Amino acid sequence: MAITRRQFLTRTGLVTAGGMLGPGLLGSPLIRRALADTIGDRYFVVVYLDGGNDGQNTVIPVNNVDGSLRDQYTDARQPASGSNPGGLQLSTGSLAGTTLGAVGSNPGIDPNTHCNLALHPGYSGLKSLYTSESNVAVIQGCGYPNYNLSHDVSRHVWQKADPLASRANGWVGRYLAANYSGADIPAVNINDRIFGEYAQSATSVLALNRLADFGFPYQDFDSDDNPAQKSALLDLFAAASAASQPPVRQFIGNGGTATVDASDTYPLLDGEYTSARGTYDQMYSDLDSGFANDLREVAKVIWGVANNAHPNVKARFFEVSNGGYDTHSDQGGATGQQFELHQDVGNAIEVFYNDCKNMVVGGERVSDKLCIVIWSEFSRRIQQNDSGTDHGSQGPVFVIGGKVQGGVYGNHPDIDPLALNDDGNSMYSQDSGNGFRSTDIRDVYGTILQNWLGMPHATILSSVLALDTVPQNGSANDYWTAENFNVFPFSP
Repeated sequence: MAITRRQFLTRTGLVTAGGMLGPGLLGSPLIRRALADTIGDRYFVVVYLDGGNDGQNTVIPVNNVDGSLRDQYTDARQPASGSNPGGLQLSTGSLAGTTLGAVGSNPGIDPNTHCNLALHPGYSGLKSLYTSESNVAVIQGCGYPNYNLSHDVSRHVWQKADPLASRANGWVGRYLAANYSGADIPAVNINDRIFGEYAQSATSVLALNRLADFGFPYQDFDSDDNPAQKSALLDLFAAASAASQPPVRQFIGNGGTATVDASDTYPLLDGEYTSARGTYDQMYSDLDSGFANDLREVAKVIWGVANNAHPNVKARFFEVSNGGYDTHSDQGGATGQQFELHQDVGNAIEVFYNDCKNMVVGGERVSDKLCIVIWSEFSRRIQQNDSGTDHGSQGPVFVIGGKVQGGVYGNHPDIDPLALNDDGNSMYSQDSGNGFRSTDIRDVYGTILQNWLGMPHATILSSVLALDTVPQNGSANDYWTAENFNVFPFSP
């Protein structure tokens, strides 16, 4: 089914272009983009877990060692029993198959308390990559100052990388705006609209659910008239993009031309991928989940780009999401709702990664050119309710890729009852004195921007990620005032 004209305007940003673009915008420092494609021969995929994933039951302490993390966990999470079927506690026995181990020089333990950690049993696919590929970075305690427990507000903060929630553009969008023009389509979002990370008004982003159904919204009363409509549209867009036209009109013209061309070629990737990658195509189908199907759409585009299938198929930035994480009730422990959510994501990520690993172009595996980041807008508080968990603060982020040096990074949140705030949540802090220093989400993003996307350190701070200003009578420990853009390493 072709997208509607309204959907086209929404997906390409043209609905808001007039309000967000001013005559001098394209001359601003942020929009002075380099001519080169700065990501190079690489790919970046964002995976969003929609609803607030319970990080306390995603990366779990197995023992105590130099602290009491396991005891504090078992005190807060009840074991399931016949009289208490809503218990969420994951026993050490249920974690035996997903306990994290050493990866190279990384010991795979909590850096602060040195306790062993495990992934939720549902994440067996992710654990398989952690062990077999050594390329899953488990980053603990990720958050931001003055955490907000609203889904919408916290999602906005993560997407914009802006705890003050004052920026309109997403953190990936700010990178795209600095490096691409309106004639480019560097990104594809598998969704019916553009994700907040990609929000900006300098370049085009395609939002689609399935490549096979993507098409330009021509008048459908007579398909024989489509070529004439296309020709007329291209003439109009060409006139709008002329050098003599104002920036807003140029943006619309360039974006329109790119989208018309994309609507002709991107759908072709569906059949081309299926023909070339039949075995992996079936693997996604066998998983029988919407999330796996979404990742397959990303794989189709990556395959097309890697093989130069079409001159105008050049997208290297992607996002997919998986919903259902607002688990206030019936969450489950080693089985149940969260197990199924983790299983859907972990198994699909494993197939997707192996699909890219099996794509060998010019003697190089595409998986070695791939970086995936998995996040959720907040975690869950350590103390469970009757059968689920309420909105929390800090949680884990996963970064996966052939050049990612796997292991455990960042400290597990301090879940000592005496260290929790009035809501029962762990506290964000940049104080390293007690060993529970938090991982600011902007340090994770900065690591990716600097070490994977090739953005200079100074440009990141000036254009994408701004350090916090400590309010009067505030404490620097409560804010992000010193960056660390080497949270986890990439190999050369």
